[in-house]
Amino acid sequence: MRKSSIRRTCAALAAVTSLALAVTACGGTTKKDVEKEGGSAAAAGKADPNAATKKGLTVGFLPKQVNNPYFTVADKGGEKALKELGSTYKEVGTSSGTDTAGQVSYVNTLTQQQVDAMAVSAQDPGALCTALKQAMQNDIKVVTYDSDANPECRNAFISQASADDLGRTQVQLLAEQIGNKGEIAILSAAQTATNQNAWIEIMKDELKDPKYKDIKLVKVAYGDDDAQKSFQQTQGLLQEHPGIKGIISPTTVGIKAAAQYLSGSKYKGKVKLTGLGTPNDMRKYVKNGTVDEFELWDPAKLGELAARTAVALASGQITGKEGETFKAGDMGEYTIGADGVISLGKPTVFNAGNIDQYNF
Repeated sequence: MRKSSIRRTCAALAAVTSLALAVTACGGTTKKDVEKEGGSAAAAGKADPNAATKKGLTVGFLPKQVNNPYFTVADKGGEKALKELGSTYKEVGTSSGTDTAGQVSYVNTLTQQQVDAMAVSAQDPGALCTALKQAMQNDIKVVTYDSDANPECRNAFISQASADDLGRTQVQLLAEQIGNKGEIAILSAAQTATNQNAWIEIMKDELKDPKYKDIKLVKVAYGDDDAQKSFQQTQGLLQEHPGIKGIISPTTVGIKAAAQYLSGSKYKGKVKLTGLGTPNDMRKYVKNGTVDEFELWDPAKLGELAARTAVALASGQITGKEGETFKAGDMGEYTIGADGVISLGKPTVFNAGNIDQYNF
């Protein structure tokens, strides 16, 4: 079915029934259907790397949480890139980092608005799939960034860095700070967060190395990317396990909340904290001795790469197949990896010696 026919069918259904029923009636696509339309990482469509970059496109950004400072920076990077490319940026999303139903609704809204592409940070890897497949059946290119959906439900995923790098380096940073000995805990975001769970599994694997034989992971706690809950979870971890020597928080909201708690407690300087944070959030905690080192990629660059990938897909320069390459402006050339994954690059470690060089 052609894109125009699908849209006319959806419009007709919407006129006689509810939006939810219309989406259901037009949905029901399988992975095979999507691949036939060129809508997966293993798309059957052929890329034309010499195709002109289309202008006048509309790309919708759907972050995990619209009021999260991290996503504000990331999406601003996407907005700037789209302006340079002559296309239009729009942002939608929920104010909660765990409102999966809300995310589904916004995907459907972007589909109904007939955007050319969407960049989505998925709260749950599978919950958005039906809606994302519906978007792809309507010839909308789907890019996930920061947190992935199932590979068959999008064209490409923009990874902050390789999951392996991020999981292992966070353990390495903390192990060095605690002298490779003691109890540690992890303060994550939501239990369903794809990226968090992938990193945590790699952290656990890294901890199997004999050099960490004296380090014991006692608990993984979840703060749901909510500042107050993450603060309370940090407090609870230390009450439940007073012997903890260090905490890893692979979430910008979590590490800031944990640092806030530690800095005003008897544990300041005694319990080491590392993970993923922004320099602007963590600067004062590095300077007051609460945190020694942490790491992150540049979220603005992550958003920029998501936008440039979306435009390259919509322009037919790439399809999402492994091995395809494309030029992402001044960011340079990128190669698509297995399952349509595009890695931004290695993370940067921030400490007292370099943190003032960064402003995000």
